[in-house]
Amino acid sequence: MKTHLRYKKITVKVGSNVLTKSDGTLNDANISHLVDQIAFLHRKGVEVVLVSSGAVAAGRGEIGNGRKLDTVSARQLWSAVGQVKMINKWTEAFKTYEIVCAQVLTTKENFSDRLHYLNMKNCISTLIENKVIPIVNENDTISVTELMFTDNDELSGLIASMEGSEALIILSNIDGIYDGSPELPESKVIREVTSKSKPLNEAISTSKSSFGRGGMLTKYHIARKVAKGGINVHIANGMKENTLLKIMNPEEDLVHTTFLSEKKKSSNVKKWISYSESFAKGELVVNEGARTALLSDLASSLLPVGVISIEGTFEKGDLVKIKDEDGKLIGIGKAEYNSDKALKFQGNKNKKAIVHYDYLYIME
Repeated sequence: MKTHLRYKKITVKVGSNVLTKSDGTLNDANISHLVDQIAFLHRKGVEVVLVSSGAVAAGRGEIGNGRKLDTVSARQLWSAVGQVKMINKWTEAFKTYEIVCAQVLTTKENFSDRLHYLNMKNCISTLIENKVIPIVNENDTISVTELMFTDNDELSGLIASMEGSEALIILSNIDGIYDGSPELPESKVIREVTSKSKPLNEAISTSKSSFGRGGMLTKYHIARKVAKGGINVHIANGMKENTLLKIMNPEEDLVHTTFLSEKKKSSNVKKWISYSESFAKGELVVNEGARTALLSDLASSLLPVGVISIEGTFEKGDLVKIKDEDGKLIGIGKAEYNSDKALKFQGNKNKKAIVHYDYLYIME
């Protein structure tokens, strides 16, 4: 492989079906081959953050179903056992190249406010600066259903955005996103998706892996969001030989799906806000004039004059959802004042923005 590489900073997410066999035992050959590729990139100076699934599957493969448990308890049991197995396997594999790796366990709640978000960013950045490869996973041992990420695809998108990666590479057990069911012979891999591509929701299979919580539809939505923030996304088959290196080599024509990023990059604050919908404390419903302004290409803040109703109780600095009169989510933003003051100023032409453009993320 030539020394010219496509990216210098990447986040690599590896799915459960790549890391484990159908019986839940770890796929040593696949893990070893992935480490071979990451080690090569590491030596070339590429900054790599690894988001690793597989803990739940590995734990289940180790101890079986155990006694009768509810879904959350079973997940906690399997992940507690499996996390140890997974990190030991990664550690052993990287040790053959004299590379140190570190486990970073997180929950969605760790990203619920800006301070926690920056603490996580600093932790991962410090590891990278010291030539340590961060291996990130959701801490399923303490997560409960309402506080879980959709899956590690969502987590990897947040990590890639937080770290300012040039690319997010999602390795699954199929070649990419197909224009129909992957099982049908006439279905083809969609090679490129841009911001102007037509929505693919109906074409994408909604089936999920045997151990993971997500599926290709989740990957699609996360990839669109990450690409909107200025990061290329590649969805490819991690079961095949040298997939990661082929993606990194601009001269290779690997069959997979690439989401091309928009040239305009989001600020770090907006990247955080874009993943924080579930932590919003209130809702602002806006009129048609405000909706049009917010969705235009011009940089627009949300002024009180455009707000027609306010729901929920929030303080200054809390996140709020912004919806149109039909209830469709337009965006998420940080409130410039609390809900009492917002109600008082609602519809007023002469008051400062309730959500400033710098702290406003507009949905697709």
